[in-house]
Amino acid sequence: MTNPARLLLRVPVPWVFVLAYLAGLIPQHFLRHFALTPPAAAMVRTIGVALFGLGAVIAGWGLLLFHRASTTTTPGEISRCLVNRGPYRFTRNPMYVGLTLAYLGEAGILVQAWPLALLPLVLVYLNWTVIPLEESRLSESFGPAYDDYRTRVRRWI
Repeated sequence: MTNPARLLLRVPVPWVFVLAYLAGLIPQHFLRHFALTPPAAAMVRTIGVALFGLGAVIAGWGLLLFHRASTTTTPGEISRCLVNRGPYRFTRNPMYVGLTLAYLGEAGILVQAWPLALLPLVLVYLNWTVIPLEESRLSESFGPAYDDYRTRVRRWI
């Protein structure tokens, strides 16, 4: 793994989302953007509230299950148990799915387009750096039980 990737792993994943969104505010502030009509902006805000709420519920539910199981939420740390109930029946990464929905929702609520340009970078980082590390640790720790879970449940949705 490259040094920048190792450094990024020290940043908690929720902060990666926050920092990417904040970085997207720089061009949002300085570059011209198209204004939406008031009805269109209201619709975008309404959709944003729904996405943000759904994302917060999904991510919070996943986090709550991890805390109840007394296992880690830090990528690369050894998990105490394999959580596969609740939203983990549908996705192996509900916290990341929830954070992604909340990110989209925030952009909608604030009617900001530029932060959306950075979301794919966050998802690439998660999909090709963070999640493979987590999956290798889970496979080492739980062997066939994790491999079976992995074949039944998709990585994202």
